[in-house]
Amino acid sequence: MSAMEAFDAATDKVSLPASLLELVRTRASQINGCAFCVGAHSPAALEAGATQKQLLALPVWRESPHFSAQERAALTLTEAITQMDRRPVTDEMWGEVSVVLTEVELAELVWVIAAINVWNRVAGTARPWPVA
Repeated sequence: MSAMEAFDAATDKVSLPASLLELVRTRASQINGCAFCVGAHSPAALEAGATQKQLLALPVWRESPHFSAQERAALTLTEAITQMDRRPVTDEMWGEVSVVLTEVELAELVWVIAAINVWNRVAGTARPWPVA
């Protein structure tokens, strides 16, 4: 657990905005059905500067006007990585998001998405914390 906590702490030391990171964490948690993580990252997104409209529209972000190009690229990558079991992350999709995100931002984002997906699997399986 201490290794996972250290890994997770490192994902906060990135150049991407905290609000974007929390939207990514919330969206991956929604997809994975992790109630604990959705409950933790939704208020964290608001505290980090995401808007209530963004949070409410997160499940349908593609149809919503409330997300920037950077947020859309991050959410595209989040959904692709989180759902790799359904379809691969394609070169075409990677090319599209790399127009908006720098190489460093892409690398940071991949690690943030990987970390939240691990947390979702830990919390969704073991339920070590009470769902509040």
